[in-house]
Amino acid sequence: MDFPSRYLVRGFVDGALSTLGVVIGASTAIGTSADATAIIIAAGIGGGVSNGLSNILGAFMAEKVVAGERLEEMEKAMLKEEALRGTKVDEEFHDKTISGGISDGLATMGGALIPVFPFMLVPIVAISEMSALLSSIIVSLFLFAGLGVYIGRVSKENIYYSILKMTAFAGLTAIIATIIRILL
Repeated sequence: MDFPSRYLVRGFVDGALSTLGVVIGASTAIGTSADATAIIIAAGIGGGVSNGLSNILGAFMAEKVVAGERLEEMEKAMLKEEALRGTKVDEEFHDKTISGGISDGLATMGGALIPVFPFMLVPIVAISEMSALLSSIIVSLFLFAGLGVYIGRVSKENIYYSILKMTAFAGLTAIIATIIRILL
């Protein structure tokens, strides 16, 4: 089964950005204690899994609509209704629909682990929760810089501009999540 790179990138970005916001919001709301670490990990992973499942369904339904429209267009051109149902073309559209949903959702779940990972190290290597929070933000920024390099190369865009865009969104997410907490 082919996993489209657009869904892998989209899902990974979605998972990492949304979970970064959850991690920052949770850690600033409940503070930095041993109990807080478990809550932050649970919130991050729980949010990432539910976001991933939502993206599986969302991408699946979106691809299904697009595939149905394309099949219908092809059948109209053939002047025969449902001419392609049950054919290899129909099967390829179905496989693309499934792979799009799976790749989007799994990438979302994978991306969600990145901001949570430093908090998993708190009990193992005895780092402070504040260090875990700062590490979460820094690791996420480096992840987005790496994605910027990849996207810049693939899209033939200026790599530095692509890195700037990606890290700016991660930084903006961190800033907005912090401001929300300050205002509440």
